[in-house]
Amino acid sequence: MNRTMQAAVEYTERFNWSVVPLAPRSKFPPKGFKVLPYRERIAKREEIESWWRSNADYNIGLVTGRISGILGIDHDKYNPGYSEAEALRFIPDDVFTPTSMTPRGGQHQFFAYPDEKISIGAGLIPGLDYRGEGGLLVMPPSMGENGKPYKWLIEPAETEPAILPSELKRALINNNIIKNNILNNRDDDNYDDTAKKFFTEGRRNEDIFTTTLALVKQNLPKKLIRQAIETIANNCRPPLPKDEVESVLNSAFERGNRAERNLAADVRAWVLSTNGNFTSTDVARCQQVSTRGDLQNLSMILKRLVDEGVIERYGNKNGCFRRVETELEPLDWKNANTTPLPLKWPFGIENLVNLFPGNIAVIAGAPNAGKTAFILNFIRWNMHTHPIHLFSSEGGPEELRMRLSKFDLPIDEWKFNAWDRSGNFADVIRPDAVNIVDYLELHDDFFKVGGMLKAISDKLRSGSCLIALQKNKGRDEGLGGVRGLEKPRLYLSMDAGVLKIVKGKSWAERENNPNGQSVRFKLVDGCKFLIQSRWERRNENEV
Repeated sequence: MNRTMQAAVEYTERFNWSVVPLAPRSKFPPKGFKVLPYRERIAKREEIESWWRSNADYNIGLVTGRISGILGIDHDKYNPGYSEAEALRFIPDDVFTPTSMTPRGGQHQFFAYPDEKISIGAGLIPGLDYRGEGGLLVMPPSMGENGKPYKWLIEPAETEPAILPSELKRALINNNIIKNNILNNRDDDNYDDTAKKFFTEGRRNEDIFTTTLALVKQNLPKKLIRQAIETIANNCRPPLPKDEVESVLNSAFERGNRAERNLAADVRAWVLSTNGNFTSTDVARCQQVSTRGDLQNLSMILKRLVDEGVIERYGNKNGCFRRVETELEPLDWKNANTTPLPLKWPFGIENLVNLFPGNIAVIAGAPNAGKTAFILNFIRWNMHTHPIHLFSSEGGPEELRMRLSKFDLPIDEWKFNAWDRSGNFADVIRPDAVNIVDYLELHDDFFKVGGMLKAISDKLRSGSCLIALQKNKGRDEGLGGVRGLEKPRLYLSMDAGVLKIVKGKSWAERENNPNGQSVRFKLVDGCKFLIQSRWERRNENEV
């Protein structure tokens, strides 16, 4: 059983998800394959195995919607209009739900399908699409067109699909996409069959109202809107009476007029929910402002917000702004927990330096000095008392297993989570666990290391993170230099046979300053440290 077939079987038998084959390196079913039956029932194991026996290179497609209990959110982060800040309006960054990375650097998030019926659509914001009834999502370990695989960032075995955030759910219910084939009653299996039910008895008024409102928001002439809606009404099954069409049109036009009057309130709300810099074009796109009059109105609204001190102009270009962040997070120092994290470190570092919840530590090591051995010993001594997540860019699963096999501990007794990751570590940090990054790769723009460490630190709550950096032999600091020293509360420097505490912010003993102290060691079999000296402060030239 190949890896892809095995994953398809597991999705079905372990999570009760409906899967179908997709053509190799494709998002679409193989020619002639009928998806429709698997929107009603889940394939049996024998069917799945027969599909992949016929073509071992098939991709896996998840049938979204009620059959699998999944609503998928597709983040096309490579879309030029995609904005992380805008996406956070719908999905807070602390949402923990199964998430995969696409071959082009986007993400699929898997949420529990709601009670309300939601089909498929695009454009909550540019690059943010959704897949409900009638949808398909490509699943790991399928291959993309570029030959790169889909990978899990948060596996479904790690957490159940989260409930839709309220703002996202509201947007999905209210988001109305006018499909080209909405009145086309064709029998194509790959066509979204929910469209066949639009504008039928029992939902004609609702569909015509939402369609009218969508056209109003595009600032189309009312005569054109009226003609289009009357055409749709006449093609409903059965046709909608003229008096009801008129009532729906009037209600939608009134709603649209109110929306115009509320533009100032909507812009203010959008600005207050935004992080970082933005442009007037960003605001116009998100608020669907396109007419000359509305654009002039938007310009005045932004000017008033500048005058009020809500935003300020940014940079040298016209139309660039940033929100003035006046909110302050109080420090409840009276009730602060001063108990250090109960972590055990190689070389007894816990007897010299304390780490607290939310702290990060760095070990900067020269090539082959023993960074990974240090990390694996740290895992061994803490894996039974803390949940541990290792994000590794050092080799693959084979190399990790070989390193672990050198310890005097059976492979089955190692208890930690290992993930293949080489960048954007802040996106996957577990806020309340022990996180380890081996290692933070820097190839250019070394000055960015400080920002990378801060981004990781900002994601932590009660957890911590140990981060490995490469360094040049003989230097204390890793790549990025002193810019990497600001955020860590513990900074270690490792050369062959010597480990030094460059920075220990919280001393474990009041009279014993750990900063500048070092210890000598020998590394045996790439895993065992033999301590050759005590911790002490040495002359820089001492060998």
